[in-house]
Amino acid sequence: MNAASASLPVTRRTFVRASAALGLAALEGGGSLWSQAAETQAPPAGSGPGPFTPPPLLTPAEKFRDVSRGTPKPFTLKGEDLIQARLTPETWRLEITADTSPRPDIRETATLGKPLQLPDGTALDLPALTELGRTQGVRFLKAMQCLNIPTPLGQGLWEGVPLREVLKLCGSMRNVRRIYYWGFHNNDPKQLFQSSLSYTEVMETPPGDLPAFIAYRLNGEPISLLRGGPVRMVIPWAHGFKSIKWLQSIVVTNDYRANDTYAEANNDPESHIKTSAYVAEIPRTLPAGRRITVGGLVISGLSGLQRVEYHLGDGSPTAAGDPWVEARLQGPPRDWRTILPEGVSSKTLLGFDRRTGRPLTWPLRYGMTSWSANLGKLKPGKYALRARAVDLNGFAQPEPRPNQKSGVNALELREFEVV
Repeated sequence: MNAASASLPVTRRTFVRASAALGLAALEGGGSLWSQAAETQAPPAGSGPGPFTPPPLLTPAEKFRDVSRGTPKPFTLKGEDLIQARLTPETWRLEITADTSPRPDIRETATLGKPLQLPDGTALDLPALTELGRTQGVRFLKAMQCLNIPTPLGQGLWEGVPLREVLKLCGSMRNVRRIYYWGFHNNDPKQLFQSSLSYTEVMETPPGDLPAFIAYRLNGEPISLLRGGPVRMVIPWAHGFKSIKWLQSIVVTNDYRANDTYAEANNDPESHIKTSAYVAEIPRTLPAGRRITVGGLVISGLSGLQRVEYHLGDGSPTAAGDPWVEARLQGPPRDWRTILPEGVSSKTLLGFDRRTGRPLTWPLRYGMTSWSANLGKLKPGKYALRARAVDLNGFAQPEPRPNQKSGVNALELREFEVV
């Protein structure tokens, strides 16, 4: 497949059918790299393929890459400091209030029918949140991606309550344009890390789309302090800076401006996760006479994923006519019970068919999977590998937004030598 084919239109139905066929072929092909056995058993020495081994679909909580802020970091607090910070399951509280500060550029201030506050004992606690989750809870798979770090941080099964359902506890809202929120950061104003969403993003999720939600479980277990627990925000379509850790405060406001901390550093606070492919590390030298398999990760962002392509060259910049070859995607698991926590059915996950338990699209929107390419037995020499994702609109990475401040998605380069 060449670069020109990236502009061909692909319908959502065509994409779903193609993804399903690819996943089925990968699972039933016998020699597939992506079978469950391939994830747990190394190939015999010298027989290939190698060196790429796909990571598990669910990243263990302790294996997520950490980009926490604050000094000391909240997850390092112990004993009474942890209690005073309200970062234990017993002491966690969430305040929800209205921004009533008068400003000349805001005609009317926001109001809440029933604020939830610490002073009068009405702030939301963890038992009340999990009880609400019994009837309004959601679960879905989502990859975490930092706006300024190329490699995904990990993918988890997140569980919690849609933010809109929590806000309903406060009764009527008036003159609300945005929702501001932040977590604990050592009570130091200079360390305050905050983010925001528009009212409609929170309250009017299109049917079938993933909602902004308040999470209290990851991979079937309570969210640890290291991962931002006991409770954190998770915004499926956004980069990680929107998914605030150690959540403690929500403020509804009539202010029309985003208040995201990231916006202050020349970042685009409204950018969604971009469909992007990433290349796994490759040893600097590889033996001749052995089949070589390379690969990496791909995230399906706002515009979905059509395919992943790779380019193998000699290290010089790729010319317009250089060939890009379609890579192979990791298909969905044959049996989700081998992937999900015990007692969790795929039929209960957003983005999955309620009758069959199969994903409605693959990769899941705002989720990630692996790709691979068998390069065969390469001749001795120096090589350079690149990969790119092509979205459902036909845009090939890094287009249509090569600006780093809307999400790092430049083509990664891996150089190696066959000797």
